[in-house]
Amino acid sequence: VQLQAYGGGLVQAGGFLRFSCAASGRPFSTLGMGWFRQGPGKERELVAAITWSGSTTYYADSVKGRFAISRDNAKSTVALQMNSLKPEDTAAYYCAADDLGRGDPSVANYNYWGQGTQVTVSS
Repeated sequence: VQLQAYGGGLVQAGGFLRFSCAASGRPFSTLGMGWFRQGPGKERELVAAITWSGSTTYYADSVKGRFAISRDNAKSTVALQMNSLKPEDTAAYYCAADDLGRGDPSVANYNYWGQGTQVTVSS
């Protein structure tokens, strides 16, 4: 599975950004998908995840109500809409795929990773 992420960048606090991630290499509807992030000196953590069908989503407590994950199985893409951004959201963001379709919060369940994309939120 190959994952190509798009989006990210520099934004002021309170602003918004949108990520998208395109997957190829196997049927997208079989993949659970997640977005993770890693700040300087921190461990990689879940931001949001979605099951293969899109019927269940998971969010880190820190982003609930501000971020939204969605998927389009016909286009083989997963998106992350990030609103009301805060300086503490600054990190490298990663798109990831779980080939068992679980799309749950555990980073250990994801076996394919895209390149990191930097998000910097200025105060």
